[in-house]
Amino acid sequence: MKKIKLLAMFLLGVIVIHSCSEDDLSLVNPNTLSPDTFFSSKEQVQSAVNATYVNLQTTGLYGRLMWYMLDNMSGENSGNEQQEVDKRTFAEYTFTSGNQFIADYYDNCYRGINKCNFVINNEDKIRELQSSVMTDQEKNKALAEARFLRAQYYWLLVRRFGDVPLRVDGSTPEGLPRAPKESVIQLIIEDLQFAKNNLLSKGAEQKGRATQGAALAFLGKVLLYEGRYSDALQEFNRISGYGLYPDYFDNFKEETENGIESIWEIQYNTSLGVRDEQWNNGAVSGTGANHVHFRGQDYGLLNWFNVYPSDDLRSAFESGDNRFQGSFYVVGDSYNNGNNTFEDADFVENGGNTRPAAWKKYQSYYKGVDENQESGINPRVIRYADVLLMMAECENEVGTQAAAVGLINQVRARAGLTGLATSLSKNQVFDAIVNERKVELAGEQVRFDDMIRWGIIGSELSGTGFQVGKHELFPIPSNEINTNVNIGSEDQNPGY
Repeated sequence: MKKIKLLAMFLLGVIVIHSCSEDDLSLVNPNTLSPDTFFSSKEQVQSAVNATYVNLQTTGLYGRLMWYMLDNMSGENSGNEQQEVDKRTFAEYTFTSGNQFIADYYDNCYRGINKCNFVINNEDKIRELQSSVMTDQEKNKALAEARFLRAQYYWLLVRRFGDVPLRVDGSTPEGLPRAPKESVIQLIIEDLQFAKNNLLSKGAEQKGRATQGAALAFLGKVLLYEGRYSDALQEFNRISGYGLYPDYFDNFKEETENGIESIWEIQYNTSLGVRDEQWNNGAVSGTGANHVHFRGQDYGLLNWFNVYPSDDLRSAFESGDNRFQGSFYVVGDSYNNGNNTFEDADFVENGGNTRPAAWKKYQSYYKGVDENQESGINPRVIRYADVLLMMAECENEVGTQAAAVGLINQVRARAGLTGLATSLSKNQVFDAIVNERKVELAGEQVRFDDMIRWGIIGSELSGTGFQVGKHELFPIPSNEINTNVNIGSEDQNPGY
């Protein structure tokens, strides 16, 4: 099967999961299921694990909002006249604690966490299953998938909100206070350490599921962000079985999903159908597989054309860098399998302004004349090129600049660029990494957090409305403050 078909039967009416400040987990199918009796077969365990993936697919996260939030906030997007005001708020830094998209993001993550906790907190029931029903390896893998996904959701929360309630069970329906970021990071690391030891390799696992390589890459990334460079490098060096596509654009096409460069990606598949509730009320519910996302329509040159690559981003590409043509369309480029050519008029947006380029990544024009409203191209969350550049950063920080340059040059070679000299200083290597990550990972929701951890975000986003000491984090949603008795207005993030 091309991808996981997350078990909609389990999700449609079996699990209704509320946010952090509401009741924890309610099984609402009164006919056969209850928390006490649910984990009685391998199929039931697997359906509960499948449910942990689904909230990543919703419009509240990768289905739509993740793109707009981070691409706009990083300055990689410029907005066209027709871009909706509620999307512009991220580029202009005018969002408040009442922003519904931020509330959806927050709520969605906790719904996903609660689904993960449902599996993790029933470990004893899973362990009680006879080995003839489910082997110890299968039990460990199921728990590891849930812990990998819990780490994902908490990472999304801690990056955007800092201190957040740390929910690991369902004993406090009235809500929890904000836990220190350090405690959340520690749980993420523990979950990923368990995951890396119990997940299968990519070659042995069904496409789309969490793998050992994904856990190692993600753990290395967390350790890198924490400044633990030697520890991060140790995890990265354990990754094997991946490589770079010869053609950079293969990372962003439907036919090449889950390929050699992909370490972790979110699964979509238009052939599984589109549910009306995904667009009507599925921003956070995750009550069924969300098979498509909206990026093709939103970013599409011949469609809504709401955003286009910013001048700052385009100017970062060196002459001859083939990643430019793999990331953007310009006048004269062919599309639809070479049967059509983009013309000047195609780059005129609704306000009458002519734009110099449009997004090509994750767009379907390469094989068609138009974008469907729904897209099935998987977002690649961590690619091997990303890992190589993170490894280079670690090598540079521990003092092995020549090794760092060698890793950077692997990425540059695929881009058709000459290699950097191995005699570069630490500062020169760092500057090279900053630019390589900017162009290699353009529009992949990486740069905003890169700029924060490097301490350059204030200067890079000067003139955008970004305020240092405030906009590195989102505000805690007002709904959380209003309904969680353990979080008050005095607990709000600075500046909001």
